[in-house]
Amino acid sequence: MLYVINGEDAPNSLEKRMAVRPEHLKRIQALQEAGRLILAGPYPAIDSQDPGAAGFSGSLIVAEFESLEAAQAWADADPYTGSGVYEKVTVKPFKKVLPT
Repeated sequence: MLYVINGEDAPNSLEKRMAVRPEHLKRIQALQEAGRLILAGPYPAIDSQDPGAAGFSGSLIVAEFESLEAAQAWADADPYTGSGVYEKVTVKPFKKVLPT
């Protein structure tokens, strides 16, 4: 089943985010290589593709996991979670309707 992982960044966490980004991306790339990733990306803090020093307000990942517990465990082990980039992480089941 698909699950949404929504991470909300802590204030002033851009430096932490950039420091652990390679580890974070490595885990997402593993999901992609396993054919389990639907989409992933950050929320720019301002209306710009490149927010610069404004940074990001969080991230969204939609991926396939065996269960809600597995998705939560994956999110809990993310470097953004462990390093304090994310202030809050929500994991929910997701039903994709479109595109087919």
